[in-house]
Amino acid sequence: MKEAVLGLKKGFSSEAKSIATRNSNKLVLDALVPIIPGIIGGSADLTGSNGCITASSKAITPTDYSGNYVHYGVREHAMAAAMNGMSLHGGIVPYSGTFLMFADYSRGAIRLGALMGKRVIHVMTHDSIGLGEDGPTHQPVATLAALRAIPNINVYRPADAVEVAECWEMALSTATTPSIMALTRQNLPQLRLEHNNDNLSAKGAYVLSEPSGGRDVTLIGTGSEVQIALEAAKALAADGIKAAVVSMPCWELFDVQDDSYRYEVLGKAPRVAIEAAVEFGWRKWLRQSDSFIGMTGFGASAPINDLYEHFGITAKALVDAARALLKQAS
Repeated sequence: MKEAVLGLKKGFSSEAKSIATRNSNKLVLDALVPIIPGIIGGSADLTGSNGCITASSKAITPTDYSGNYVHYGVREHAMAAAMNGMSLHGGIVPYSGTFLMFADYSRGAIRLGALMGKRVIHVMTHDSIGLGEDGPTHQPVATLAALRAIPNINVYRPADAVEVAECWEMALSTATTPSIMALTRQNLPQLRLEHNNDNLSAKGAYVLSEPSGGRDVTLIGTGSEVQIALEAAKALAADGIKAAVVSMPCWELFDVQDDSYRYEVLGKAPRVAIEAAVEFGWRKWLRQSDSFIGMTGFGASAPINDLYEHFGITAKALVDAARALLKQAS
């Protein structure tokens, strides 16, 4: 598996395509499903949207059990419960796809999978207000916080295709912990352009961009908001303010790192975090004087760029917050 992941990362970095993480998820599965013994996928009637079916997937049917893909229908709870059963049986690595908002339907089974310590992988796409016109009923502003609150679950929110591959490597390597893959509907730029053999996501967070000569402020993002943090860092650099950018794809993996690594990543400079979700839980990584850019209520129905502007989840908002913190500190 490791060699396959390295090959994927090299390809993603060199091609540098703008691609939704739900689609890079499919590319990762195309490479991994044929080489992972016992892996069985599926989707709750969202096969065309989740990126969970692969070129080597074959549907399991009432008359043919030789396949490796289940069309569960609109049954998120039953799907998650069935995957727990497959994992308990042994010899099977189950994964399935739905929208992140629908984790509310499967939460009981997800919690039991965590309680039993089983390797079950829940692919959950359309992970923020970035899904756009589907509106607030489908925009999971509080779902990340709710899932992160469950013990023994790793919630992954990758920022680009390379991080998707790295997060899948971790999910498949973690035998006693369920995983959530929170993935975007919208295209994201490829941020990691230099191939690195190390799995930088394995420690939960890492410094994606470090200014020379030390940092004045640290910008922290997950998933689709990491690109916004990089834009803000460039804008701040134009004003002579040195901003480091931290990508934090998995809080839970970062939490188990030692103090020295966490300090190396987060630093002592003022911090501003950005995520297209509610703030709940973020104070674990932010001090009282630090700032958070995100959602304070439900979403809305509009094109993605209009939504991010309307709710103030922008590079300008990050820049303004960073300047305000530095002014306070001076």
